[in-house]
Amino acid sequence: MHELSVCQALMSQVNDIATQHQASAVDTIYLQLGPLSGVEPDLLQSAFPFASANTVADKAKLIIHLAPVRIRCNSCQTESEVSSNRLVCQACGDWKNQLLSGDELILERVELSSTHSDESLAV
Repeated sequence: MHELSVCQALMSQVNDIATQHQASAVDTIYLQLGPLSGVEPDLLQSAFPFASANTVADKAKLIIHLAPVRIRCNSCQTESEVSSNRLVCQACGDWKNQLLSGDELILERVELSSTHSDESLAV
């Protein structure tokens, strides 16, 4: 399950952000995940408690937003949302296209608890 190594890399990035902002804890982590990223959302959620244990994010929630698969047709230039197993233009049916979204794994936002006060910070 490579989702554990993905979570471990995520924790490294989150830890760096928390250190940079002098946060005592991470409350919530928001990810954007496309179906063509090669990462299974359910497995990522399952791996998260193991990767975040004994870190600044050990009590954090992981929120995953699923990104749609979007393409631009090279023939007619139409942009359309398609299913991950049918990457053809919705207007003309051509299979020659450019992937616009759907393969991403993006750390969107991290909500932190400050060490200097009881305030929360979103970065």
